[in-house]
Amino acid sequence: MQRALDRARLLYQETRGEKSTRKNEGFPSTERSLPNLGSPFSIPITQNISSYLGKNNPFAGPVNPKTESVWLFDNTAYRPIHPYPHAAQPWQASFSAAFFKTETGKDISKVVADIADKIGLKKEGSEEERERGEQTIAKRLQPFADVVAPARWVEVKLPDGKRQRLGPGGRSATSQQIITFPSNHTNGQVVETDAVNAELTPIGPMTTTFAEPEGWLVISDVDDTIKVTLTPSPVGILRSTFLSDPEVIASMPPLYTHIQSLLNPTWFYLSASPYNLYPFLRTFLHANYPKGTILLRDASWMDLSGFFMSLTMGTEAYKTGEMDKVHSWLPKRKVLCVGDSTQSDPEAYGNIYRKHKGWVKKIFIRKVTDVAEMASDEKNSPERFEKAFKDVPKDVWQLFEDPNDLYAAVDALKAT
Repeated sequence: MQRALDRARLLYQETRGEKSTRKNEGFPSTERSLPNLGSPFSIPITQNISSYLGKNNPFAGPVNPKTESVWLFDNTAYRPIHPYPHAAQPWQASFSAAFFKTETGKDISKVVADIADKIGLKKEGSEEERERGEQTIAKRLQPFADVVAPARWVEVKLPDGKRQRLGPGGRSATSQQIITFPSNHTNGQVVETDAVNAELTPIGPMTTTFAEPEGWLVISDVDDTIKVTLTPSPVGILRSTFLSDPEVIASMPPLYTHIQSLLNPTWFYLSASPYNLYPFLRTFLHANYPKGTILLRDASWMDLSGFFMSLTMGTEAYKTGEMDKVHSWLPKRKVLCVGDSTQSDPEAYGNIYRKHKGWVKKIFIRKVTDVAEMASDEKNSPERFEKAFKDVPKDVWQLFEDPNDLYAAVDALKAT
């Protein structure tokens, strides 16, 4: 039922442009041909039904270290803005966790073979290289095949030594809650939080970055802005996500290093990917870009067609909503938005500029021309950008193909 509701929401939020792109590039037919990974709710009926109760679930229990695990997501701590400020407000942050069953014994070999066939792996390299490729596909596919574990909670140890319960997880086996910190933290400080039983967290502890109310903030898209994903192509998405070594967009890492050294901003990486890709994306980002909070869709899609839909449908509404959330945390920050033309970044950034007057100071949009599906696409037309940035001053938004052309504009932000 939850999967059907999520799909219905995406269909409702799908824009005319997204619908046209999906049709032209054959996404619906590709999605129909993808194998099913099975139900995410292969769990006892009590846990299944009670998962609809979320944090109020009386049947919830602790994570079982023998059969379950939990991911803890990095976050950003902020000070709420009081209408009558007389002293600094206490730090607080939104803590998120995802709960999974481990070693459920699902056979994903047929799915691996199907993906390998679609991306043409059988025609590449030696037999040994193809075997290594299939092993890579299987490893990256596993988070989509894992059974979620709703109605579970985990006890963590906060940086001040106190213990805190996270959860229980709701229908999608994720939990979110606000936790308050002591006031003895400073802007830019990073601290770690892990489960009391660290064996429960296979991807390691989460980090919290502290951000004072004022300063700079960067909201960066991920796919085809700083990482090669080939979003307009179904086969390109499969290859870049499940087989290829993660690849940066040329010249973006040094640009982000320059932004970090010049503006010392708080970083948010905003992607329409489901949270199943969190470990994959986190490893990539930590290796190449300034560390920050990764914002992903709160849904364990399970099937690959849902993954495609997550990346290509309703992205404007989703990203606008996530940026609204960031604004509620840090409304006094000066914001730099960075995105690209493959999805709905121009429209989402235009929305947020008009909605929160004065918050966004600059918008950079990478005009993607190195993907075959974008060669004759209306997504790069001047009319598209003019419409997306209606009522946004022309000196606020800037298109680019070569990141090296942005240094002067970044340097100018220092005086803003």
